[in-house]
Amino acid sequence: MIITLLSFKGGVGKTTTAVHLAAYLNAIAPTLLVDGDQNRSSLHWNERGNLPFKVCDEKEAVRFARSYEHIVIDTAAQPTKDELKAFINGCDLLILPTTADALSLGPTLEISKDMLRSGAQFKVLLTRVHPKPSDAGAEARALLNAVGLPVFDAEIRALRAFEHAAVQGVVVNQTKDKYRNIAWNCYKKIGEEICGKNEV
Repeated sequence: MIITLLSFKGGVGKTTTAVHLAAYLNAIAPTLLVDGDQNRSSLHWNERGNLPFKVCDEKEAVRFARSYEHIVIDTAAQPTKDELKAFINGCDLLILPTTADALSLGPTLEISKDMLRSGAQFKVLLTRVHPKPSDAGAEARALLNAVGLPVFDAEIRALRAFEHAAVQGVVVNQTKDKYRNIAWNCYKKIGEEICGKNEV
């Protein structure tokens, strides 16, 4: 399976999602994370610690890809139309992480309408969702549903544990943060939606 992460605004948790979905998939079958972002955020995450799966850049991917059952691609933000078309044709599922604020939702809504018309296999993932009494996550979900966009049932909570994981260069459940299991469970639920209820 090839999963590509796309975003049209920075700060929406694209790399965090790439790392944690790769970790989930790697527990099922060998998984490669390809860092195609010019910031090399996934590679830097790995260099700070030791992720439990292979991480490489897009130039090395051709060499390594055939050895892995699953490939997760962390792309550069704001892809061009040509890049978007290539991503659509080159993967099994596109995931569009977005936060609930208007600055993130606006570009996601616009590009998603084009993707719907193209027949692309994609899903929107709500990230950095704050718990009640904030209604921002629920309101964003309602808006996405109202325009007919496919949205993951699960969502990613706004937790400092993810920042700790990035600093330490590990998957969030390997930190000592008291919310590490809650944080990991967010991505476990996303993985289950993609793959089915595999025990990981």
